[in-house]
Amino acid sequence: MASPKRRPAGLKLIEGRSPGRDSGGRKITEAPAFKRVPPEPPEWLPDEARAEWERVVPELARLDLLKPVDRSALTAYCLCWDRLVQAQRQMQEDGSVLARNSQGQVRHPAVAVIEAASKELRAWAGEFGLTPSAEGKVGRQEANDGDEANPFAGSG
Repeated sequence: MASPKRRPAGLKLIEGRSPGRDSGGRKITEAPAFKRVPPEPPEWLPDEARAEWERVVPELARLDLLKPVDRSALTAYCLCWDRLVQAQRQMQEDGSVLARNSQGQVRHPAVAVIEAASKELRAWAGEFGLTPSAEGKVGRQEANDGDEANPFAGSG
């Protein structure tokens, strides 16, 4: 069984026993304050992957969710999109069934590529909040409303 995803420090603090401590009394360290600047795409990205980069990066940057070290994860996401599109195009050209044999129909190998890329794409998209269910799970903290003693201030 997979372990649950780690929760952000802010959530642990809200649920905590005392200031700076989680519900188990353990001290919470704040996440590093990364410089929030979108990464540049690799020069070698295929056209379809580059188009996806140009589609998602401006919105993620507007939401202040990107940092330069996200380049590899974004690259993997965009390459996965490229793989999905290329396989879909190939299958549309050839059809989803290539032949028949004694055991029945032989499906196009691109079907397996599409299925695998779809799963991988969904996982990467979730990391960046690019699915409806994931968008509420990612986000940057809003500006402080001045009530530092209240951990719930500005959270609603």
